[in-house]
Amino acid sequence: MAAENVKYKKLRVRGHRVVLNRGAGGDIGITIVLAIFGLFMFLPMYYVVIQAFKPLDELFMFPPRFYVISPTLDNFKDLFTLMSDSWVPFSRYIFNTVFITACGTAGNLLLASMTAYALSKMRFPGRDIMFKLIVTSLMFHSTVNQVTNFIIISALGWLDTYLAIIIPALASTMGLYLMKQFMETNVPDTVLESARLDGASEFRIYWTIAMPMVKPAWLTLIIETFRGLWASGASVYIHSEQLKTFNYAIGQILSGGIVRSGAGAASTVIMMAVPIIIFIINQSKIIETMGSSGMKD
Repeated sequence: MAAENVKYKKLRVRGHRVVLNRGAGGDIGITIVLAIFGLFMFLPMYYVVIQAFKPLDELFMFPPRFYVISPTLDNFKDLFTLMSDSWVPFSRYIFNTVFITACGTAGNLLLASMTAYALSKMRFPGRDIMFKLIVTSLMFHSTVNQVTNFIIISALGWLDTYLAIIIPALASTMGLYLMKQFMETNVPDTVLESARLDGASEFRIYWTIAMPMVKPAWLTLIIETFRGLWASGASVYIHSEQLKTFNYAIGQILSGGIVRSGAGAASTVIMMAVPIIIFIINQSKIIETMGSSGMKD
């Protein structure tokens, strides 16, 4: 008993949680190492932001500088001037991006979560084989399926429509895998059985019991799907200029040559600002989801 008391005394407690038993020097060393790695990860994003505030002559200085000598907002002014001169109203590009992103994200969340609930909490023939096929599909990059997708979308008559981008986004298996793994570990079967005994329908159990328990997972799914659709540019399925996205319009601006480099830097900041803000707000939930699902990258 005395030996156990000595052992417990050596444990360090921080915020009512037992932490690794190392000295203050170890904590300082780890903090310094993490700060260095964090700085290197932050530098590219910082460099992109300061590029947007550099005048044109500073953009092409060599070697490149990580500071601005004469900050200016002219790049953003030039960007909005170019957008206003577009023959297709720029608000149309923004609407297309928001509409495709919202529909694709909501649809992917609904289908992935419902399928994950069925695969993790229901018993039916072929369930394990179906999940193995889903896991196998994760090995193939979307580029591999482009020809097949084009043939199917063309046969269904969805070319040059919003459906050509939204429907493939609904079928993303990464979100399904993430939701299924999280539901298996965070939704107790006993709670679901109690709800069934009380007469609750499966959809009500899924919506009012399972979904609140896996909030970190579906927040992560929303962010990942949103990021992919928000950054979607020119698509082989969309030919009409009126259906193009904001990212495509930005690419057209950049194609004007080096004189538009400042406007291009400003547009890059605008494009990455929304996903970054959403990620920062929900970063703790994302880390919790990755830890529970076993995903490392």
